[in-house]
Order: sequence, then C-alpha cells, then structure tokens
Amino acid sequence: MTDDSRPLSELVAQGWEILNYSSSHDATNGAIVENFLLRKQKMHRILSVRPKVLGKGFVTKEIDI
Repeated sequence: MTDDSRPLSELVAQGWEILNYSSSHDATNGAIVENFLLRKQKMHRILSVRPKVLGKGFVTKEIDI
C-alpha cells in the first residue's frame, strides 16, 4: 500500500478498527513515524506511516501480527 494518499482511511473503510496509536522519532532520517494498531474480526495489523524523505507523500508499511 505504498504511496497511497489516505492509507488509514482506506483500511477503515474496509472494516478495520483503530485500537491504538503511537508516534516515534526515526533516528535514521529524523522523521516522525506514526503507528496504528488495527483490528478486523480476529486479525490484527500495524500500519506505519512516515513522510517521504524526498518529495511529497507518505511511505506506508503494513505488518500482520
């Protein structure tokens, strides 16, 4: 789901529920990384969102747990 303009909104529209939120500072590039813990039925997923280093937009990473 890289380079989507609204990845969290799309997941919520698919039925994912936001359980928790945290933010952290990425030491390698100095960006703020926002992490969302999501749940859909009995599945859990972490969505990490950070701004691109060059250019506009975001880099997203989804991790199923």
